[in-house]
Amino acid sequence: MRRIGFVVNPVAGMGGRVGLKGTDGVADEARAQGAEPVAGPRATVFAAAFLGVAKGDPSLRVEWLTCGGPMGYESLRAAGVPEAAVEVVYTPGKQTTASDTLHGVEAMVGRGAELLLFCGGDGTARDVAGATRDRVPILGIPAGVKMHSGVFAVSPIAAANLLIAYVRGQLRIAPGEVLDLDEEAYRKGEWRIRLFMTANTLAEPHLVQAGKMMVAEVTEDAIRTELAMHFSELFEESPETLFLLGPGSTIHGIASALRLEKTLLGIDAVLAGKTIERDLNEKRILAILDRHRDAKLVLSPVGAQGFILGRGNLQASPDVIRRIGTKNVIVVATPAKLETTPVLRVDTGDPSLDAEFSAKEYLFVVIGYRTSKLHPIQPV
Repeated sequence: MRRIGFVVNPVAGMGGRVGLKGTDGVADEARAQGAEPVAGPRATVFAAAFLGVAKGDPSLRVEWLTCGGPMGYESLRAAGVPEAAVEVVYTPGKQTTASDTLHGVEAMVGRGAELLLFCGGDGTARDVAGATRDRVPILGIPAGVKMHSGVFAVSPIAAANLLIAYVRGQLRIAPGEVLDLDEEAYRKGEWRIRLFMTANTLAEPHLVQAGKMMVAEVTEDAIRTELAMHFSELFEESPETLFLLGPGSTIHGIASALRLEKTLLGIDAVLAGKTIERDLNEKRILAILDRHRDAKLVLSPVGAQGFILGRGNLQASPDVIRRIGTKNVIVVATPAKLETTPVLRVDTGDPSLDAEFSAKEYLFVVIGYRTSKLHPIQPV
């Protein structure tokens, strides 16, 4: 029987839909705004997917070393993992903290965990990597607002498939980047990211995401001008259409060229070529969609990883996407950025909505003035 460590950060991702761009230090504020747990349900999806295969394969017997309550035990039991297969090695207090993650991971490694699975975002990855100190490999189940580190599976289901392959001896171990983003600066629209450390993880190019790539291009000004012209004409041709401009430097650059007020890391509303609301959370987006039924959402993929939804833009929730319609999602990227992004991905947390996107197989990506390129989109 294989011993696998399993820890969940219960507050990870809660700040996303309410527009807090992270949950570090603001969990109480997120709850006050009506945020609901994200990590626990995604951890349960992972465990249920693994259990569905493991039940029919004796070689996949696992003993789960975990933390009590919402830090792992509840998700495993909710997925149907038998009580006998779960050992609680650490019990957190009522309000969980990063210290609980550190103590829990240390206890799991001490009890013989050979692989440490964690559910959260970059902050959790940083804590887990610091606690394991490369004594065992780690693998993240994505549940945070920001997940730029190269130690995450692309989805909970992918994490289950990776664990299956690992237990069967089909994967090698390789170092992955653990990146740390200053959330306080991030909420102010400042991008401060650094390499925190490297950590051993499972090597699989399709199911494990690459570290976020910041793409710089020689022709950036020329491309920005072309893209600005493209969207200027769109705004002029459709003055009654609401355009929701997503986060990221590509879209921020287009907005700057058009002299539009735009938050670098938020979602902003533009109507008739003018910004009418800035830094919207999910609730505000749904409210503005009540007034403007004709709407489009403009997104740019995360460099190298390819995510257009589910990374840094959780305000664009499944409810928001369904109101807008998948056909009204506009993807934009510079040619150089697209060149380093093999496939597009979505991870909305709603399997049927993700399937609706992936069923398209290809999406048109705007790469210049009235110029688009078909680019593959893959399920996660």
